Parts: sequence; C-alpha cells; structure tokens
Amino acid sequence: MNKGLKAVLLVLAVLLVGLGSFAGGFVTGHLMPFGGDAAVAIEEPSAIEIPTTSAEQQAATPEDVQTLFVPFWEAWNLVHVNYVDQPVDDVALMRGAITGMMQALGDQHSSYMDPEDFKQANESLEGSYEGIGAYVDTTTDFLTVTSPIPGSPAEAAGILPGDKIVAIDGEDMTGIDAELVRRKVLGPAGSTVVLTILREGAEEPLDFSIVRATITIASATGKMLEGNIAYFQVTTFGPNTMPELEAALNELMPQNPKAIILDLRNNGGGYLQTSVQVTSQFLAEGVVLYEQYGDGKRNTYEAISGGQATDTSIPMIVLINEGSASASEIVAGALQDTGRAKLLGTVSYGKGSVQNWIPLSGDNGAVRVTIAKWLTPNENTIHEIGLTPDYPVELTEDDRKADQDPQLDEAVRILLELIGQ
Repeated sequence: MNKGLKAVLLVLAVLLVGLGSFAGGFVTGHLMPFGGDAAVAIEEPSAIEIPTTSAEQQAATPEDVQTLFVPFWEAWNLVHVNYVDQPVDDVALMRGAITGMMQALGDQHSSYMDPEDFKQANESLEGSYEGIGAYVDTTTDFLTVTSPIPGSPAEAAGILPGDKIVAIDGEDMTGIDAELVRRKVLGPAGSTVVLTILREGAEEPLDFSIVRATITIASATGKMLEGNIAYFQVTTFGPNTMPELEAALNELMPQNPKAIILDLRNNGGGYLQTSVQVTSQFLAEGVVLYEQYGDGKRNTYEAISGGQATDTSIPMIVLINEGSASASEIVAGALQDTGRAKLLGTVSYGKGSVQNWIPLSGDNGAVRVTIAKWLTPNENTIHEIGLTPDYPVELTEDDRKADQDPQLDEAVRILLELIGQ
C-alpha cells in the first residue's frame, strides 16, 4: 500500500474529527449458513489472516488518537489481506471512509462530495451545467425535487417541488442512494431521460420524458409591472447574483417604482454572504440573521449600508413557496421580521442551518459540514418549520397548466391597493 496515501487518509480523517463543526454499510459474520450444508458455508477461523496495526501506521497517526485509530487500521489491513478481489481500490476506500464518517454525524446536511459532485455543485451556483434543471434533496429515501429552475426543461415538463424520482428510464431506484440517482439524472445536453415520479395526491406514478439541456442560470433579473411595480426575481445565491441584481436595480429604481416585488420562489439557496448582500439592497439597517454555534457563540450579520431599494415608504412583498430554501429563507425571514416586507405564497422549505464546503487536499472533493444554525432577526428558527406567509396563496397544478400565476397576481393586487391604484 502506498505510504503517502496512508498518510493522506489518516490526516484527512483526523482533520475532520478535529474540525467537528464544518455510514453506510453493514457487517455480516458467517456464523450460520442461509441454507444447505453448514460445512460448505463456514470457514475455519484459521483461514482468516488477521494482521496487526503496523509500527508505520502507528507512527503516521497523531499520538493523541493512536489508540482510537487502532481498529480503523486493523479493518484497513484486514481488507487488504483477506478481501477476495485484489487489489482493492485505496482511493475508493479512503473516500468511503470519509463518507461513512460524515454519515455518522447523523446530520442530513453534512456529507462528503467526491470530486465530480463538488464540481457539479459549484457549477450549479456559478451559472451553467448540463441536466434537466432542478434543485434536489439527496437526503431522502428517493431523490426529491426541491424546486425546478425557472425556464428549465424540468419546469417545462411539469416537474414540481416535492416530486420523488422512483425510476429513471424504467429502472427502479428503490434502495439506491439518492446521490447516485442524482448523477443518473444528469447527462449531456440533447439527450432524453424518462423520470418516473411519485407525487403527493397522484394515484399512480407519473412518467415525464425530458430532454436535457445546458442549464444557464440567470440568478437575478428585473422588470417593471403594471402600476409601476418593480419586480425582481432571484433564482439562486451564487457569485453572479449581486452583479445581476445590481444591474436590475440600476435599471428599475431610477424609474421611481411605487412598490416592489421580490420573487424567491423555487430558489434553493446558495451562499450565506450573498443572502446578506441581497437583503441589504432592501433593508437599510438592522439584523439580517444570527448564526448560532454549538458552543454557544453567536455571529450577528447586519445589513450593509448603501442598498438601492431601502425606502420603507415603498411597500414590498416577497414571494415564497415550498421550494424557497436556505439563503432564500434568510432573506425572506429578515425582511418579514424587520417589517420591511410581507410574505406571500406558501410555507417555505425550512432549512435553518449553515454549511461550509471545505475542499480536501489532492483533488479529493470536499466535505459539506453544518457549522451553525441560523435564526431570524426575531431569534426564530425555521429549521424543518419554514416561514409562514402573511398572505397564504396557493399555486395549483391547474394554474401551472393554464400558465397562470395567482400568487404574483395577488401580490400585484395588494400592492396596487396599498398605493391607491
């Protein structure tokens, strides 16, 4: 076994244990056969070679965890000596060990991203990738759609938040890790994938044939609606969001809008700092969120001065739905708690924790680690609860098929009434 790889594995494992803040598998013993002659199924204990932890492995392990890691190295050595198909893939074992460690935390939002996962995760925030165009949750039994990306093939096909992907191209996905299912959904632009969807309220699974495309995500856009209402839509919180939002604000705010709508529906989130910057464009001062750590420490994020749409005499409504998650909820929660805006739509997703994506050395991907929970300015947690809209308005499947948007229509109606039109 490569000495350098041993050292990398151990250092990575110890580093992650030390960070703390930012498993799958099972063991079977052949004690009894599943049927037939026991003599055929059971090997004598002497046939299994049990190597001990070497002095080299002990020396490569930091002194304060040498005892702790003895079973790990024993297991590593047992696999290398006794596993039937040799040689084993050391890199796969190393990445599998990290995966198991992250799963052992018991936190659905802390996970290991292999190099391809990490690349795709960053691409989805930076502006383009190839696939169907949907944010998904990989922590559920079946891959679950959090929200389709506006203008994407997924949205055009009728994929909805909450849809569970139970088969791909006729292949049953039951029992298959949701992350592996996500990779199967991705594919080159122009290719077709057939998704079988389990949808709440539908009597039978539904089939959707979707042509994959290069998904280019415009993270922020704006336009003027009737009654001189400025409409801004933010679809993700990535590196392009602020330049695009500022461009929209520069175009619309000089027109002296009478009211503002910020559309955060089906926005699955992104960078925390970007959510603070977006909030600050509409909130002149005050707390945006609190970041609460496990040791009791707290960071307070306040609005950044200089926002272009902070005039409280201009009424504002934020549109949310069940696909509004994470950074979207930070923005919506801050604007609601401070009284800057009212929320309209349906209860949001309910993700009230903060993750860091920490790259690992040697192009081995990254770990996504929950480092804190966040609270709204009124110190409310929304984790697994969501934000409750001030104006509850549904958008049904029939509305979508008819290309109608009663949520936006109601927001416009309420604002026109407020400004006396």
